Amino acid sequence: MTVLHLDAVLAIENEAYPVPWTRGNFIDSIAAGYDAWLLVDARQTLLGYFVAMDGVDEMHLLNLTVAPPLQGRGHAREMLDRLVALCRERHAQMLWLEVRVSNERAKALYARYGFQPIRMRRGYYPLPPGQMGREDAAVMSLKVEWE
Repeated sequence: MTVLHLDAVLAIENEAYPVPWTRGNFIDSIAAGYDAWLLVDARQTLLGYFVAMDGVDEMHLLNLTVAPPLQGRGHAREMLDRLVALCRERHAQMLWLEVRVSNERAKALYARYGFQPIRMRRGYYPLPPGQMGREDAAVMSLKVEWE
């Protein structure tokens, strides 16, 4: 992913989330050197993307999104497979993420993939405009197996 892809990325991001990442969030991630990958089909249509931050012996998934009309077709699993391959290449032993407690579909996907719930982060996510307060996040982790 580069800045040139952000119009297409933001179109998906804004459709997928009530409180989407901003252009600035993506620009900051790219500028910081985070892993930012696109998933495209044979016609170069954007299907989804992920952003992850490399750390010492670990990787942190910051954003994984599939275009809403294309969800449920294995695209998120494909991106998770690529992310785990990156973890192995970089010798990361753990993969971490946060997910909104209300996002049952994503939590189920991560659990099926092998992520384990670790703890809750209270008030981690902002609520959509017009709603007061903040939403909790479930922290999940995946031990990266070495072959």
